[in-house]
Amino acid sequence: MNRISIYIDGNNLYRSAKELSFKIDYKKFRRWIEQKYKPNFVYLFIGFLPARIKFYKYLQSCGYTLVFKETISVGEKVKGNCDAELILKNVTDFYNKSFDSCILITGDGDFSCLVVFLRDNNSINCVISPEKNKCSFLLRNKNVKMTFLNEHYYKFSTLIKKAPNTDASAQGSLS
Repeated sequence: MNRISIYIDGNNLYRSAKELSFKIDYKKFRRWIEQKYKPNFVYLFIGFLPARIKFYKYLQSCGYTLVFKETISVGEKVKGNCDAELILKNVTDFYNKSFDSCILITGDGDFSCLVVFLRDNNSINCVISPEKNKCSFLLRNKNVKMTFLNEHYYKFSTLIKKAPNTDASAQGSLS
């Protein structure tokens, strides 16, 4: 039996969907990836904010295993980039033989070194990029199977109705 683990760059997934005016229904998204890929584990890497505890409990009830990054505030922005945590968890799982193949959900070129490592070790199923037009060339040129969520958002999200005469940056946080 092929054991599959999925590693989700939570910030990349959220921001990409938001830029396309979608709000992800995480329960439907989890069902979609379950039906399509039959993973043993689905890890969601996300910045930790104490005020979001209910949301984290909801995500766990949907079947995600959450991996948190401590956040810091820089002015009005909250920073909690989870790239290093995702790479470390994935490589640790590889060496512990926790999966036979894995799927990365990200469009961030910072993960190109991980994709090369997994490809060279015959351990990557595919990369799923949340947004075709924003997927880094550093991922697209690695000769691995790529899937883009642009064609699938309607299966697990809702379209955000924008107010007239506003842009996406004025909509506020939806995560």
